[in-house]
Amino acid sequence: MAETMQFDLVSPERSLMSAQVKSVQIPGADGDMTAMPNHAPLITTLRPGVLKVETDKGTEEFVVTGGFAELAEGLSVLAERAVPKADVDQAAYEAMVDEAHAAYKQTKETSKNEPGPVDDAAKLLADMVAVGTHIGLSPKQPSL
Repeated sequence: MAETMQFDLVSPERSLMSAQVKSVQIPGADGDMTAMPNHAPLITTLRPGVLKVETDKGTEEFVVTGGFAELAEGLSVLAERAVPKADVDQAAYEAMVDEAHAAYKQTKETSKNEPGPVDDAAKLLADMVAVGTHIGLSPKQPSL
């Protein structure tokens, strides 16, 4: 049996996975990374993307919209929203993009003289749009 680590994925609604895993590919805000047993401790924020979990039984994938990951003796991912990839159809994906677009519009209205938050919201929206391509759906292109 390959070396494993404890992995926990939770969202505000529920716990999605708690298992011993070989590795987890994380869509980090500063770039993708792979966490494995004996990895150096770290905390990173998540961007919208696909979290891939490799277990002895195969690979499980989850669409996450943000949150953070803490890697110590094991890996804990606290996601703003996490949905098994198999449960994300075109309508569910478009609803996620619509939420990101609404957040962008709200930030644009409230931060007229502050480009930083608007740029951050635009990046999150672009990352959410890109998720569609990564999971095999037609990407939705909202207007900025």
